[in-house]
Amino acid sequence: MDDLDHRLIARLRHDARAPVAGLAQALGVSRGTVTNRMAKLEREGVITGYTVRLRPDAAPDEIHAWTSIAVSGTQHSVIRALLGEPGVAELHDTNGRWDLVAELRVGDLAELSRALERIRGIPGISGSETSVHLQTFRG
Repeated sequence: MDDLDHRLIARLRHDARAPVAGLAQALGVSRGTVTNRMAKLEREGVITGYTVRLRPDAAPDEIHAWTSIAVSGTQHSVIRALLGEPGVAELHDTNGRWDLVAELRVGDLAELSRALERIRGIPGISGSETSVHLQTFRG
């Protein structure tokens, strides 16, 4: 995947129903380029489907987890790769022991396992630790 693929995925993560013409204009490429890139990403299994985002309380069976990530070297390529990962809902730069924190949202534990395997395989990630969200307490 190149920079255009990552930027396209980031836009689709924001709005999976965005029209091809709007994506092309935002990315500065032709509609044919967007269509071809989307087809290629689907064939290669990078894009496995399109979905909608729900309010957190509207998807009670969805699994939420946080992965703290240590990066060796520069973060730029790691951030691009993580933003292209389907399981990553949000990505945050942080300080302290970990360099980045990724919020993961997946349908089940098998999907979480696959997402974590892909994340661990990203070049530049030197370590990670994942916590699964069990319950929220509100006061």
